[in-house]
Amino acid sequence: MGVCAATLMGGAAMAEPAATTTEEIIVTGRVQRLYRVEETTIGKVPANILDIPQAVQVINAELIKDLGARNVTDLYRNISGLSFFTYAGVTFRGFRQEQAYYDGMRGDPFIGFAVPQLFNIERVEVLKGPAGMLYGPAAPGGSLNYVTKTPQDDFRGEVRAFAGNYDRLGGAAEVTGPIDEDGRFAYRVGAYYEEMDSFRIGAGNETTIGDASLQVRLADETNLTLQVIHYDQDLPANRLRGIPVTDDGVYLAPITWNHNEPTDYSKLKSDVLQAKLDTRLTDAIRMDAGVRWFKSNEVQQYHEPRGTYDSNRDGILDMVRREFRDQKRDSDALATAVNFISDTELAGLDHQILFGGDWYQEDSNLLQRTARASNAGGPVPDASLTNRVYGLTSGAAYNLANVPFSRTDTRAERQGVYLQDQAGLGQQWIALAGIRYDHFTDRNRVNGSDFSDGDYTWRTGLIYKPTDEVSLYASFANSFEPQAIASQADNAGGPFDPVTGRQVEAGVKTALLGGRIQANGAIYRIVRENMVQTDTTKPPVNGVNQLSPVGEVTAKGLELDLSADITPDWVFTANYGYNDTKITGTVPGQSLTNAVGNRFANAPRHKVGFWTRYQVPVLDTGFAFGGEHVSRRLSLNGQTVKPYTIFDASIITDLGFAEAMFRVKNLFDKEYAASGFTTHNGHFPGEPRTWFVELRRTF
Repeated sequence: MGVCAATLMGGAAMAEPAATTTEEIIVTGRVQRLYRVEETTIGKVPANILDIPQAVQVINAELIKDLGARNVTDLYRNISGLSFFTYAGVTFRGFRQEQAYYDGMRGDPFIGFAVPQLFNIERVEVLKGPAGMLYGPAAPGGSLNYVTKTPQDDFRGEVRAFAGNYDRLGGAAEVTGPIDEDGRFAYRVGAYYEEMDSFRIGAGNETTIGDASLQVRLADETNLTLQVIHYDQDLPANRLRGIPVTDDGVYLAPITWNHNEPTDYSKLKSDVLQAKLDTRLTDAIRMDAGVRWFKSNEVQQYHEPRGTYDSNRDGILDMVRREFRDQKRDSDALATAVNFISDTELAGLDHQILFGGDWYQEDSNLLQRTARASNAGGPVPDASLTNRVYGLTSGAAYNLANVPFSRTDTRAERQGVYLQDQAGLGQQWIALAGIRYDHFTDRNRVNGSDFSDGDYTWRTGLIYKPTDEVSLYASFANSFEPQAIASQADNAGGPFDPVTGRQVEAGVKTALLGGRIQANGAIYRIVRENMVQTDTTKPPVNGVNQLSPVGEVTAKGLELDLSADITPDWVFTANYGYNDTKITGTVPGQSLTNAVGNRFANAPRHKVGFWTRYQVPVLDTGFAFGGEHVSRRLSLNGQTVKPYTIFDASIITDLGFAEAMFRVKNLFDKEYAASGFTTHNGHFPGEPRTWFVELRRTF
């Protein structure tokens, strides 16, 4: 649907002024259905959202475009139950997690501290709650699936140029279409470049993306798609931590303050190869299979803050201790997946049966060394919070040659097989049941230790549809995550069973007035168990603290989502999430990882987001406005993260030769903390007011 909407808008931008009734209908109806999505593949099979017994959201290409979104963090305000934690990490229904999928497979090329980019992404699909039966081991908060752009049968292209404050400059181009007259071969080629300074002094961002894909029609209803993608990201002085704050969440320095030096850097290079085969084996059976490989390298040299102190004893924290880190990360991963989907009739009932399996292997290597005091590669000078002078030191000033690298080298293997049946029980009822078995092996390739285990996950649901436009559902789903390989050591008391998560959810989904109003609501309860932590009732073994799997966390919440075509020219989206996540089991006197007391860090009780666009036909111009509110949170060390409310706006207009967008983020230049971290790392400041102009020509 997003592609159709983009074509409609592009066509309107290139057309002559309306001269007939038909053309006028095209112009005035250009916004209708702009952000609506009725089908998703987040459940492994193409399905109507009303027929999925879990909460689902889909951010399509048109919403990504109108938001001016460059990376996934630009989309979080539009997803209920999800908020920013750090870098690409999020708080999802109360739990911190980073797992993401691409076209239904594992293999995230944005390793380390990089953030997924959106240039070659057609839509982002979000499944709320545990998805172990579908995707294997993962945290229970939810799953993000990035659907990449692929070749189209009709020729089309687009060029963009953009510029804005903070010396923002860039451009993009993409073209797709058939290669031969018979349409057996189709292609897509795209390139993206953008550079921009950060509001943090000395920091910047230079991103290059290139991707190409070829689609081959091997036979009727049999398509093979081959893709190659390259990412290159240079972030000078931009391995950013937060800014120190008081316990009440007040910044101790301007939000432009940077703990890094201008010579510090973080650089990422990633290459991705992917192939997907879609075919119909019989009238009743379809198959899709995929293979995805990526290789990523991230190198970083940066100054890490290590705590504040009062240098002149006047009661004001004015200095930050630092160390210098030199890190090299490499990841090499291969994923495969195959799904068989059968539409059949059994025992007088219509069934859609899903049978499939997947396999994933990732090798991760980290070399790191740190300069600190004079006898450890340093000394590393402290940085002032009140009178910061940049450029007085750099990595070249330290004796790193005398500091040996420490090495971490791991291999993670995941294999799973699953079976699911979705059956229609008459005209109004749908039942779903699925089961999966996963086997995993984690290896420490430095000391030769490894651990293997396996577990089952389930997914069940029941849907009642009083009309074709309304569905009521209830579901149960669970998940598991392997314990960290270090926790499985005999000296630590291991091995331990995996961390588990189970959810009960109920909700309602609607597509009223012919789909013009999509309103959804869900309530849920998630229990996460078997988290290990130090058990002080047991004596250390060979100097190693003993662990016990006693941690339990319970999350309860409510989510509401609305997408409406108020008129043919006015669309509106809104979302609200309430979450209450508490520790319900722990060792007395201790706290679980990412927890503060009996609560969790960066888990707001309330989060609200909205976005609306109104098209003025006589001006051929759209006006868009949105906002986000996040309630009070706590950092990892219990410091207050203040609530905030910010607003954004866009104007999209037809200039005749191109479509132009003027985009403003944080319209009223609100100073706020996007999330909290640790006491010595501070809070991550949100962006101040930023703007850019984009010219877009579609052909």
